[in-house]
Amino acid sequence: MPPRRRRIYEGKAKILFEGPEPGTLIQYFKDDATAFNNKKKGVISGKGVLNNRISEYLMVRLADIGVPTHFMRRLNMREQLVREVEIIPIEVVVRNIAAGSISERLGIDEGTPLPRSIVEYYYKSDDLDDPMVSEEHITAFGWATPQDLDDIMAMALRINDFLNGLMLGVGIRLVDFKLEFGRLWEDEQMRIVLADEITPDSCRLWDVETNEKLDKDRFRRDMGKVEEAYQEVARRLGILPEAGPQDIKGPKLVQ
Repeated sequence: MPPRRRRIYEGKAKILFEGPEPGTLIQYFKDDATAFNNKKKGVISGKGVLNNRISEYLMVRLADIGVPTHFMRRLNMREQLVREVEIIPIEVVVRNIAAGSISERLGIDEGTPLPRSIVEYYYKSDDLDDPMVSEEHITAFGWATPQDLDDIMAMALRINDFLNGLMLGVGIRLVDFKLEFGRLWEDEQMRIVLADEITPDSCRLWDVETNEKLDKDRFRRDMGKVEEAYQEVARRLGILPEAGPQDIKGPKLVQ
């Protein structure tokens, strides 16, 4: 763990430390894994190393097409420097294929292509199990303004289009994914930027040919070979970390 740094926040999969300059944070990726809103817990050896590299790669590629993000640069195998933002307490889920909760809620067979990409909002609250909310809830309770939501929706759909093409190019189907956004203040001006991470922790990724799951569903559903799935995503994207075997070997799950 990084020494002599002030810990700002610890979440399920990451720790935020005070950054070297005002307005910056150091984001540290843990090997801890959780599912079902923290009801299932485990450790996936080397996950933090892989997620750090995967998220770096995707954030940089998104910035290249004009999507503003909090990412600045990767510092080492487990840490990256990010801009400090005011996180909007909403998880934005983009769905392309039925899986997970939408299959359960609407009785749609998992794997069914949706008529079009669907964007859902969830209120970030572990105590409440992240309930699904509407735009009316978000604006009424002041979590975000109508203009914020317009910006978020436009960015979410643009990110979906880009990631869909990127993943298909390496034989991966982007089933769904979760995004978080934050308010970045610069010279008294505010803009909405993509924050948090984009990794197999926050995406459902299936092999195009076999529908094999290459994401955290392998942990949720006790399917095994979790590390191998994350490594396969990194391998296909061409970004396996410069790590020794001790950093990515596994599996090592702790229930």
